[in-house]
Amino acid sequence: MRNNKSEQIIYRRGNNLLRALMVFVGISGCFSVLFGAWLAHGGQALSLSAQSSLATALQYQFIHTLALFASLVWLKTSNVNKHSKILISASIAFVVGIVCFCGIIYIKTLFEFSESLSALPITLGKLTPFGGISFAFAWLMLAFESKNKF
Repeated sequence: MRNNKSEQIIYRRGNNLLRALMVFVGISGCFSVLFGAWLAHGGQALSLSAQSSLATALQYQFIHTLALFASLVWLKTSNVNKHSKILISASIAFVVGIVCFCGIIYIKTLFEFSESLSALPITLGKLTPFGGISFAFAWLMLAFESKNKF
């Protein structure tokens, strides 16, 4: 009986995580659309370099938000009784990538951080590659999971 109860607790925690990740998808998707509209219209006053950086971050955010959504749908529909640790890890890696890669590009570009201002931008800049690596790991985990499932 105890094993069944602990499995139910783990399953509930997994559902709470999935719910939180789905909320993140909604917020990230909304931000992508609104920020894209602002960049297309109000962002024209920015330099071409800033516009290019922001467009790259926006594109990566949108693509990986959709990938996160797809992985959550896959996770929710694949096996009702047990969540795949690989798909959960991939989903978390997508979130980390969106925050660290796209978010840091937004912050550095919009607030015009330069390396000469303070140590903070240097620290922020070091998170951007970590976000890119998180994206790559997420895609690899999806490939690994598909190898096991298909």
